[in-house]
Amino acid sequence: MIYNLDKINELAEGDNDFIMAVVGVFLEEVPQDLAELEVALRQKNFESVYKLAHKIKPNVDLLGMEDTRKIALNIETLGKKGKSEEAEITRLVPLLKEDINQVVSELKNDFSF
Repeated sequence: MIYNLDKINELAEGDNDFIMAVVGVFLEEVPQDLAELEVALRQKNFESVYKLAHKIKPNVDLLGMEDTRKIALNIETLGKKGKSEEAEITRLVPLLKEDINQVVSELKNDFSF
């Protein structure tokens, strides 16, 4: 398991509906944002790459995915620099995708979505 619910549990203060809502939003938004990030990279739209990585970062952070947050932060930072960092962004995006896909699968299983 590469996620943990410590931050969410702290925020939720025992409110299971809140936890379910956060997990549901993650499952709905993050895979879509990731798909859009991949399209932006193929189109060499580095402004969108930056914005989408920036949007993904707090979602993975909330689920305690520290390594994944670091990858998203790197993509965000490199996206600001643009085309000169295309090769490194291209290397990092599959790592981000792998982590997110694993967590989506785990969350769906763990929370019966």
